[in-house]
Amino acid sequence: MIEVNDIQEAEEQDFYEHLNVVVDKGQSLVRIDKFLTQRIENTSRNRIQNAIDAGSVLVNGNPVKGSYKVKPFDVISIVLPHPPRDTEVYPEDLPIDIIYEDDDVIMVNKAAGMVVHPGFNNYNGTLVNALVYHFQQLPQLPGNEGRPGLVHRIDKDTSGLLLISKNEKAITYLAKQFYDHTITRKYIALVWGDLAEDGTVTGYIGRSAKDRKVMAIYDEEDKGKWSVTHYKVLERLGYVTLIECELETGRTHQIRAHMKHLGHPLFNDSSYGGNRIIKGTVFSKYKSFVENCFELIPRQALHAKSLGFLHPSTKKFVHFDSDVPHDFQQVLEKWRNYVKVEH
Repeated sequence: MIEVNDIQEAEEQDFYEHLNVVVDKGQSLVRIDKFLTQRIENTSRNRIQNAIDAGSVLVNGNPVKGSYKVKPFDVISIVLPHPPRDTEVYPEDLPIDIIYEDDDVIMVNKAAGMVVHPGFNNYNGTLVNALVYHFQQLPQLPGNEGRPGLVHRIDKDTSGLLLISKNEKAITYLAKQFYDHTITRKYIALVWGDLAEDGTVTGYIGRSAKDRKVMAIYDEEDKGKWSVTHYKVLERLGYVTLIECELETGRTHQIRAHMKHLGHPLFNDSSYGGNRIIKGTVFSKYKSFVENCFELIPRQALHAKSLGFLHPSTKKFVHFDSDVPHDFQQVLEKWRNYVKVEH
């Protein structure tokens, strides 16, 4: 256990900072173990509590107990006796589906369940680990260390297209297009409910004050970043709807948060309330049907289907499309059959 007056000594003994978080000004009082569990992806409350018990969690430079209530502007850090590996990516021979490659770019069709890049508590088995195994000297954007080749990302449990840069010229050229929102990105999603018509969702997207792992939509500019999603109905399937979403901006969890904001969360999206029956009947047969669907697609029903951009060398517009993965297709077929039987 690190005592308060031992912090300086601990630093001299090579304790390394693995995480640094400044608490938002609007944060409500909440236990630090709960706060960190919500804030850090792919971790458990038990693991956080162990770190707190070991004196590895500091608030404003001092170790605290798990019962400590975080306050706005607290500076929380996690220090451990080994250096962080955020910027050191270890090559791993992992399968990746490369659908296109040239001297400048790689287009990957990412499987659901694969984390895109290493981060705190999640250093192995990522797409970036696989990329550095298969490709040498991938470039990195300034301030994006530990994420070679990446100019954007998609969530762990979202499948679909991800664009990778192979050299400095390409990563700079593509990053500018993402910044200017000139990249065309279309996703398909299965959402709860019958969407009345095509439309657009806008708002400032920022972390939820209730749960820091998810995003919320705000009207106030100081609470988040501006976000725009255009959506159109592709197929009505009774109590769910298949839609296409085109991103005008690319924010964390944008489609997932926008659809929840509309009252139509993604099917089986556990973070945004879509992993329970939201629309439908009270019959046990229907409940069993939905639970079977959840088993077929144990993730949010979201797939990054197409991506278009100006090529770094040719300066011509190129467009890529991907097939809907098997788990998504299975669930769509089940809903189509259900609608046929019911009608």
